[in-house]
Amino acid sequence: MNRPRVLIVGNDALARAGLHAALSQHDECTIVGQLPAGHELPAALDAHQPDLLLWDLGWDSAAAIAQIDELRPADEERVQPPVVALLPDAEVAAAAWQAGVSALLTRDVNIEALISALGSAHQGLLLMHPALTAALRPHIESPNDLPLDPLTPRELEVLQLIAEGLTNKAIARQLEISEHTVKFHINTILSKLYASSRTEAVVRATRAGLILL
Repeated sequence: MNRPRVLIVGNDALARAGLHAALSQHDECTIVGQLPAGHELPAALDAHQPDLLLWDLGWDSAAAIAQIDELRPADEERVQPPVVALLPDAEVAAAAWQAGVSALLTRDVNIEALISALGSAHQGLLLMHPALTAALRPHIESPNDLPLDPLTPRELEVLQLIAEGLTNKAIARQLEISEHTVKFHINTILSKLYASSRTEAVVRATRAGLILL
């Protein structure tokens, strides 16, 4: 898959610069520009043709959420191109979700999880940071409708090996990590996928296109 073209949006210039610097050190995506939220955004979308918007909502998030909502077509649930939103706290999670973002992350998300989220959003998946799940749950009709939390590259490796039928010991041997670390990853995977077993996790991940059987 081609690297997604990412446009960084947000009124905090330092935050935008930090995101640009951090992501530019990795080759999983291409940063096509950065700009504050406002009236220049439609022109920037036409000029850069991004695959994704990485939107830092900042501490004054109401205006940003309103502008995101304006980008959403009247007959669509999600904004296009998909918006990966960085939230200041869980209180705005529901409003951002209802405005049509595709991914909800906290502003302090680490770079590995952010890159994973960008890749998942580019594949059309809906996802969120575990810390925001509780805030969004009352606004979702059923647990199966909850967006998936982003899995790290290592968690995806472990999940793929689970799907291939490997035991914890075999996974540890193949990845050159301890069985204790494998168990830790599996517990995290089950939590992120809202699964009660390894089999259920594989089924949910396969349906979401996270792994191949």
